[in-house]
Amino acid sequence: MKKTILAMAMMLTVGLTGAFAKDNEGVSKKISSSFSKDFVTAKNVSWNSQKEYSKATFTLNNQVMFAYYNETGDLIATARNILSEQLPINLLTSLKKDFSKYWISELFELAADGQTSYYVTLQNGDETLILKSNNFNEWYTYKKIRKI
Repeated sequence: MKKTILAMAMMLTVGLTGAFAKDNEGVSKKISSSFSKDFVTAKNVSWNSQKEYSKATFTLNNQVMFAYYNETGDLIATARNILSEQLPINLLTSLKKDFSKYWISELFELAADGQTSYYVTLQNGDETLILKSNNFNEWYTYKKIRKI
């Protein structure tokens, strides 16, 4: 009888541990703990888990941001939407000069591996361009989509 109770208690403990190993919308405690250390004052956190990474969407200093973590809880990248006026001056000038026939539909800053990149989606009646800049001086075409 004691063995049966002990076995049931162990199964219950293992089952409950497995059930609570992931919380915060399916995110592991390791990732959740890393996020809490990296973004102490974050508010309104929501999680989206994918096969390769988990994405936290949150507010920090009144700005919506995104943080990407791998399965081991390492921060892969952070991103935030920005206004064109927040671009480095050379990139902003280039957009206005070289892409004046397009409008901006999306613009964000991505920080990963100690480097900051900027991505902008530009559109006109004929095509959509996605530009990327790894430096603060110039854009290159990341993707070009023709509209039909």
